Amino acid sequence: MRVPRSLPYPWCGSRRGIDRIGIPSMQEPLYPDSQDPAGVLASGAVSGRMSAVILGLASLIGLAGFLYPFLLPAVGVVNSETEAHATLAPVLFSVVTGLSLVAMMVTIAEDHGGVARSKTVALLGVLVALDATLRLVPSFLGASPIFLLIMLVGAVFGASLGFQMGTLTILFSAFLTGGIGPWLPFQMLVAGWVGLTAGWLPRSSSPRLRVAILAVFGAVWGLMFGLLLNLWFWPFTAPGAGAESSLYWVPGSGAVDTLERYARFYLVTSLGFDLFRAAGNVVLVMVLGGPILRLLERYRQRFSWQPWTEIQTD
Repeated sequence: MRVPRSLPYPWCGSRRGIDRIGIPSMQEPLYPDSQDPAGVLASGAVSGRMSAVILGLASLIGLAGFLYPFLLPAVGVVNSETEAHATLAPVLFSVVTGLSLVAMMVTIAEDHGGVARSKTVALLGVLVALDATLRLVPSFLGASPIFLLIMLVGAVFGASLGFQMGTLTILFSAFLTGGIGPWLPFQMLVAGWVGLTAGWLPRSSSPRLRVAILAVFGAVWGLMFGLLLNLWFWPFTAPGAGAESSLYWVPGSGAVDTLERYARFYLVTSLGFDLFRAAGNVVLVMVLGGPILRLLERYRQRFSWQPWTEIQTD
């Protein structure tokens, strides 16, 4: 007797492989391990590589957007952060949003981790909408609940979907909260990097260890989020009369001096808020991370197919 092996069930409907109206279930595995007549598995690998290239390009462009004041001496003539970002912010916003959408279309063109394309779109839409509404919850000294789902989606569904989850969550939440401004593309990028790097975390077989890894990850990104976001405005912040000028960027200063100035600026202005954000991420992951991880993993397994192998039974 030939019994296809597929998880979580060989077929949905009934376990005999026929649904209630006598039609083989759509969950039936399509190809054995040794056969791929339509090239589905190969095309999925190509799709994954294309998505990685697109996300890498978006990240490189975004990183250049953060660092260009330090790379271009001409920026020293800019008088204000508003003027400085008047041209950069719309361009960076368009590039990041466009590449994120392209990456999403490439990702769902083929099965994403075994999840059918229509279900991938529905899942991403629901999670983005849910997470965007969480930004309406008042934050407490920098702590925000929106990072929890971004991290968990990346950890369960991979780096590509995690990046899209982060960028689109910040984009749509900005429309809900009126948080549209030159800072938006930078927030989108950093939130996307949170989901992207969550997809690189090891998948431990121990649920407790996995939650602990995510808690440490959330603490690190709680600090990194503010550390990176400050760069979008710090080079254009001018000290007021009598202010300590050693906290601010000076055009033409060396790399070591620039790092020292930024470290002092970060310690004085942002570290306290970022510590609350890091602590908030740890608490949310420890309290809600386990149940949400199980829910997302169950969704992924239930709507996934895997190549099957034949086993012989008596």
